[in-house]
Amino acid sequence: MDTREDQVSGDTGSWRHYGPVSLPKPLAAALDAFAERGYDGTSIREVAARAGLSVPGLYHHYPSKQALLVSLTTAVMNELLDRSRRALAEAGPSPSERFDAVVESLLRFHMFRRDQAFVASTEMRSMEPESRETYVALRDEQQRMIDEIIEAGVESGEFTTPFPKDAGRAVATMCIGVADWYRPDGTLTPDELVERNLAIARSAVGAR
Repeated sequence: MDTREDQVSGDTGSWRHYGPVSLPKPLAAALDAFAERGYDGTSIREVAARAGLSVPGLYHHYPSKQALLVSLTTAVMNELLDRSRRALAEAGPSPSERFDAVVESLLRFHMFRRDQAFVASTEMRSMEPESRETYVALRDEQQRMIDEIIEAGVESGEFTTPFPKDAGRAVATMCIGVADWYRPDGTLTPDELVERNLAIARSAVGAR
Protein backbone atom coordinates (compact mmCIF):
# COMPACT_ATOMS: atom_id res chain seq x y z
CA MET A 1 0.00 0.00 0.00
CA ASP A 2 1.15 3.53 -0.75
CA THR A 3 2.51 5.30 2.35
CA ARG A 4 3.08 8.83 1.16
CA GLU A 5 1.27 11.65 2.90
CA ASP A 6 -2.19 12.12 1.50
CA GLN A 7 -2.72 15.57 0.05
CA VAL A 8 -6.32 15.08 -1.08
CA SER A 9 -8.36 18.14 -0.21
CA GLY A 10 -10.60 20.66 -1.88
CA ASP A 11 -7.62 22.18 -3.69
CA THR A 12 -7.40 22.27 -7.47
CA GLY A 13 -5.83 19.11 -8.79
CA SER A 14 -6.19 17.30 -5.47
CA TRP A 15 -7.69 14.29 -7.25
CA ARG A 16 -4.19 13.61 -8.57
CA HIS A 17 -2.61 13.29 -5.13
CA TYR A 18 -2.54 10.03 -3.20
CA GLY A 19 -1.31 8.88 0.17
CA PRO A 20 -2.25 6.41 2.90
CA VAL A 21 -5.71 4.94 2.64
CA SER A 22 -8.02 6.08 5.40
CA LEU A 23 -9.87 2.90 6.32
CA PRO A 24 -11.07 1.54 9.67
CA LYS A 25 -8.63 -1.04 11.01
CA PRO A 26 -10.88 -4.03 10.21
CA LEU A 27 -11.24 -2.93 6.57
CA ALA A 28 -7.53 -2.20 6.24
CA ALA A 29 -6.82 -5.67 7.63
CA ALA A 30 -9.34 -7.25 5.27
CA LEU A 31 -7.79 -5.41 2.32
CA ASP A 32 -4.32 -6.72 3.10
CA ALA A 33 -5.58 -10.27 3.64
CA PHE A 34 -7.82 -10.36 0.56
CA ALA A 35 -5.02 -8.93 -1.61
CA GLU A 36 -2.57 -11.56 -0.34
CA ARG A 37 -4.76 -14.64 0.03
CA GLY A 38 -8.02 -13.92 -1.75
CA TYR A 39 -11.46 -13.73 -0.18
CA ASP A 40 -11.99 -17.50 -0.04
CA GLY A 41 -8.51 -18.07 1.38
CA THR A 42 -8.97 -15.59 4.22
CA SER A 43 -10.62 -16.48 7.51
CA ILE A 44 -12.45 -14.05 9.75
CA ARG A 45 -10.00 -15.02 12.49
CA GLU A 46 -7.08 -13.88 10.33
CA VAL A 47 -8.71 -10.51 9.65
CA ALA A 48 -9.40 -10.05 13.36
CA ALA A 49 -5.77 -10.85 14.22
CA ARG A 50 -4.45 -8.41 11.62
CA ALA A 51 -6.78 -5.73 12.99
CA GLY A 52 -5.73 -6.39 16.59
CA LEU A 53 -9.23 -7.48 17.56
CA SER A 54 -10.87 -10.58 18.94
CA VAL A 55 -13.27 -12.36 16.62
CA PRO A 56 -16.29 -11.18 18.71
CA GLY A 57 -14.82 -7.67 18.63
CA LEU A 58 -14.63 -7.79 14.85
CA TYR A 59 -18.16 -9.12 14.57
CA HIS A 60 -19.32 -6.16 16.66
CA HIS A 61 -18.39 -3.89 13.75
CA TYR A 62 -18.81 -6.24 10.79
CA PRO A 63 -21.17 -9.19 11.26
CA SER A 64 -19.60 -11.36 8.55
CA LYS A 65 -16.70 -11.69 6.12
CA GLN A 66 -19.17 -10.73 3.39
CA ALA A 67 -19.92 -7.48 5.24
CA LEU A 68 -16.20 -6.70 5.24
CA LEU A 69 -15.97 -7.29 1.50
CA VAL A 70 -19.02 -5.17 0.74
CA SER A 71 -17.88 -2.28 2.96
CA LEU A 72 -14.40 -2.40 1.45
CA THR A 73 -15.48 -2.48 -2.19
CA THR A 74 -18.06 0.24 -1.59
CA ALA A 75 -15.35 2.47 -0.11
CA VAL A 76 -13.13 1.74 -3.11
CA MET A 77 -15.80 2.66 -5.64
CA ASN A 78 -16.86 5.76 -3.74
CA GLU A 79 -13.28 7.07 -3.78
CA LEU A 80 -12.89 6.25 -7.46
CA LEU A 81 -16.11 8.04 -8.38
CA ASP A 82 -15.31 11.03 -6.19
CA ARG A 83 -11.92 11.50 -7.83
CA SER A 84 -13.41 11.13 -11.31
CA ARG A 85 -16.12 13.70 -10.56
CA ARG A 86 -13.57 16.18 -9.24
CA ALA A 87 -11.35 15.64 -12.26
CA LEU A 88 -14.29 16.34 -14.57
CA ALA A 89 -15.34 19.39 -12.57
CA GLU A 90 -11.89 20.92 -13.13
CA ALA A 91 -11.58 19.92 -16.78
CA GLY A 92 -12.21 22.24 -19.69
CA PRO A 93 -15.56 22.14 -21.48
CA SER A 94 -14.54 20.19 -24.58
CA PRO A 95 -14.99 16.41 -24.82
CA SER A 96 -11.24 16.05 -25.42
CA GLU A 97 -10.39 17.87 -22.21
CA ARG A 98 -12.99 15.93 -20.25
CA PHE A 99 -11.81 12.65 -21.72
CA ASP A 100 -8.19 13.33 -20.75
CA ALA A 101 -9.26 14.23 -17.20
CA VAL A 102 -11.34 11.15 -16.49
CA VAL A 103 -8.82 8.78 -18.11
CA GLU A 104 -5.96 10.32 -16.13
CA SER A 105 -8.00 9.99 -12.95
CA LEU A 106 -8.69 6.32 -13.66
CA LEU A 107 -5.06 5.62 -14.46
CA ARG A 108 -3.78 7.26 -11.29
CA PHE A 109 -6.37 5.50 -9.15
CA HIS A 110 -5.37 2.09 -10.49
CA MET A 111 -1.70 2.91 -9.90
CA PHE A 112 -1.97 4.28 -6.38
CA ARG A 113 -4.93 2.23 -5.16
CA ARG A 114 -3.88 -0.93 -6.94
CA ASP A 115 -4.59 -3.33 -4.04
CA GLN A 116 -8.04 -1.87 -3.53
CA ALA A 117 -8.81 -1.90 -7.25
CA PHE A 118 -7.52 -5.46 -7.62
CA VAL A 119 -9.59 -6.79 -4.73
CA ALA A 120 -12.74 -4.99 -5.87
CA SER A 121 -12.37 -6.27 -9.42
CA THR A 122 -11.43 -9.88 -8.69
CA GLU A 123 -13.65 -10.47 -5.67
CA MET A 124 -16.86 -9.27 -7.29
CA ARG A 125 -17.33 -13.01 -7.92
CA SER A 126 -17.44 -13.57 -4.14
CA MET A 127 -20.27 -11.10 -3.51
CA GLU A 128 -23.79 -12.21 -2.77
CA PRO A 129 -26.25 -11.31 -5.57
CA GLU A 130 -27.70 -8.16 -4.00
CA SER A 131 -24.28 -6.82 -3.05
CA ARG A 132 -22.91 -7.61 -6.49
CA GLU A 133 -25.78 -5.70 -8.08
CA THR A 134 -24.99 -2.63 -5.97
CA TYR A 135 -21.30 -2.84 -6.83
CA VAL A 136 -22.01 -3.25 -10.54
CA ALA A 137 -24.26 -0.16 -10.43
CA LEU A 138 -21.35 1.91 -9.09
CA ARG A 139 -19.01 0.46 -11.68
CA ASP A 140 -21.53 1.22 -14.43
CA GLU A 141 -21.75 4.83 -13.25
CA GLN A 142 -18.02 5.18 -13.83
CA GLN A 143 -18.33 3.59 -17.27
CA ARG A 144 -21.14 5.97 -18.19
CA MET A 145 -18.85 8.93 -17.50
CA ILE A 146 -16.47 7.64 -20.15
CA ASP A 147 -19.19 6.62 -22.61
CA GLU A 148 -21.01 9.97 -22.46
CA ILE A 149 -17.79 11.90 -23.05
CA ILE A 150 -16.89 9.74 -26.05
CA GLU A 151 -20.37 10.10 -27.51
CA ALA A 152 -20.15 13.87 -27.11
CA GLY A 153 -16.75 13.82 -28.78
CA VAL A 154 -18.08 11.85 -31.74
CA GLU A 155 -20.98 14.28 -32.10
CA SER A 156 -18.65 17.29 -32.02
CA GLY A 157 -16.21 15.71 -34.47
CA GLU A 158 -13.34 15.61 -31.96
CA PHE A 159 -13.40 11.79 -31.90
CA THR A 160 -13.70 9.68 -35.03
CA THR A 161 -14.26 6.18 -33.67
CA PRO A 162 -17.19 4.41 -35.39
CA PHE A 163 -17.62 2.27 -32.25
CA PRO A 164 -17.92 4.62 -29.26
CA LYS A 165 -19.30 2.00 -26.83
CA ASP A 166 -16.58 -0.50 -27.69
CA ALA A 167 -13.93 2.20 -27.44
CA GLY A 168 -15.26 3.18 -24.02
CA ARG A 169 -15.03 -0.39 -22.74
CA ALA A 170 -11.53 -0.75 -24.18
CA VAL A 171 -10.33 2.43 -22.48
CA ALA A 172 -11.84 1.43 -19.13
CA THR A 173 -10.35 -2.05 -19.36
CA MET A 174 -6.92 -0.60 -20.11
CA CYS A 175 -7.10 1.66 -17.06
CA ILE A 176 -8.33 -1.11 -14.77
CA GLY A 177 -5.55 -3.39 -15.99
CA VAL A 178 -2.92 -1.00 -14.65
CA ALA A 179 -3.60 -2.38 -11.17
CA ASP A 180 -2.29 -5.77 -12.33
CA TRP A 181 1.14 -4.65 -13.50
CA TYR A 182 2.03 -1.22 -12.09
CA ARG A 183 4.92 -1.13 -9.61
CA PRO A 184 6.23 2.03 -7.92
CA ASP A 185 9.82 1.00 -8.68
CA GLY A 186 9.16 0.53 -12.41
CA THR A 187 11.19 2.17 -15.14
CA LEU A 188 8.58 4.87 -15.87
CA THR A 189 7.31 7.53 -13.48
CA PRO A 190 3.55 7.83 -12.85
CA ASP A 191 3.43 10.97 -15.00
CA GLU A 192 5.19 9.16 -17.83
CA LEU A 193 2.80 6.24 -17.57
CA VAL A 194 -0.17 8.61 -17.63
CA GLU A 195 1.18 10.36 -20.72
CA ARG A 196 1.84 7.08 -22.54
CA ASN A 197 -1.52 5.52 -21.70
CA LEU A 198 -3.40 8.71 -22.47
CA ALA A 199 -1.91 8.56 -25.96
CA ILE A 200 -3.20 5.00 -26.32
CA ALA A 201 -6.64 6.00 -25.03
CA ARG A 202 -6.84 8.94 -27.45
CA SER A 203 -5.99 6.60 -30.30
CA ALA A 204 -8.76 4.25 -29.22
CA VAL A 205 -11.38 6.98 -29.64
CA GLY A 206 -9.82 8.47 -32.77
CA ALA A 207 -9.01 11.80 -31.15
CA ARG A 208 -8.05 14.43 -33.73
